Amino acid sequence: MSIGRIIETDADVAEGAAWLAARDDRFRAALEQTGPLPLRRTGDGFEALLSAIVGQQVSTASASAIWARLEAAGLHQRDRVLAASDAEILGCGLSRPKLRYTRALAESELDYSVLRDVPDVDVIAALCRITGIGRWTAEVYALTSLGRADVFPSGDLALQEAARLLFDLEARPSEKAMAAMAAEWSPWRAVAARLLWAYYRVAKKREGIR
Repeated sequence: MSIGRIIETDADVAEGAAWLAARDDRFRAALEQTGPLPLRRTGDGFEALLSAIVGQQVSTASASAIWARLEAAGLHQRDRVLAASDAEILGCGLSRPKLRYTRALAESELDYSVLRDVPDVDVIAALCRITGIGRWTAEVYALTSLGRADVFPSGDLALQEAARLLFDLEARPSEKAMAAMAAEWSPWRAVAARLLWAYYRVAKKREGIR
């Protein structure tokens, strides 16, 4: 099974955005408001997944502060996490559940290089087997760290709200309904996610919501 397109450059994102705009006038109108979409590529591996765990259910500011303390202590590295005491990790600001997730990730012996070459469904399945990593985290990792062009985290609340606004829906779509909508945007679902995230920021700023 092929892994499909990999988004490596801004040109790849622009290609996907043009495809979406040609397919749906509402995407075209959204792009006129957002301007060029961000690449949203990060590194892959242990640090990327640990950063995702740190950021779960906390503000961006809190996540950044905790991550800075982890980096200062060297606890953003797998070998240091394995050698550290619980007190050292908790001292950086992680909760006890996230301490457990961090331990599970470090002990998983996940081969990150293998994930680069397997289909999206296998990436998500491998990551979701690790305690503390759910489907949303796995899909965002596939999108940002691996550059998969056809992944869409349909459980993302900002994407659901952006879809409600852009497509003039009566209510925010459920995760299942959002996934069904996104199926129409294949093979560029990851670019549709970038566009909806960008549109969400524009729309909320327009409404005066911070």
